[in-house]
Amino acid sequence: MNALLGLLKIKIRRGRNLAVRDAVSSDPYVVVLMGRQKLKTQVIHDNCNPVWNEELTLSIKDLSLPIKLTVYDKDTFSGDDRMGEAVIDINDYIESLKMGLENLPDGTKVNRVQPNRNNCLADESAIVWNKGKITQDMILRLKNVESGLLEIGLEWVEVPGCKGLM
Repeated sequence: MNALLGLLKIKIRRGRNLAVRDAVSSDPYVVVLMGRQKLKTQVIHDNCNPVWNEELTLSIKDLSLPIKLTVYDKDTFSGDDRMGEAVIDINDYIESLKMGLENLPDGTKVNRVQPNRNNCLADESAIVWNKGKITQDMILRLKNVESGLLEIGLEWVEVPGCKGLM
């Protein structure tokens, strides 16, 4: 059993231009999977541009496990429809955390991550020092779907008595 390294807060902010899966709209929600952990946002009814602003927290024990986000359309009488998925690559974020930075001015960009074939980024993503923490905002392009973006944010939480990243 791996020791707990810390917690990763994932703020599921909003979806943009999500696919229509019902007659004229969708009832989207997001499922976050990492290993055996499964977290879920609330359902936003009749909206292809939902705003969740929900914080989901993963316990991180193994940095090699992928974090997968899948958007679904909630259906009452049949199985929920998939509306695309994205995998978050947290390697650059973790490397920035390991730098052990302190006392930087708020808004300092520690690193920039460019979209490429190995990540789901729709645009450049900045890793930023803000209020004593390192955060990363991402706009993810959903895969296996005709359209859709997911806006999220990451924030690491040190847990007292844990092994940590160092």
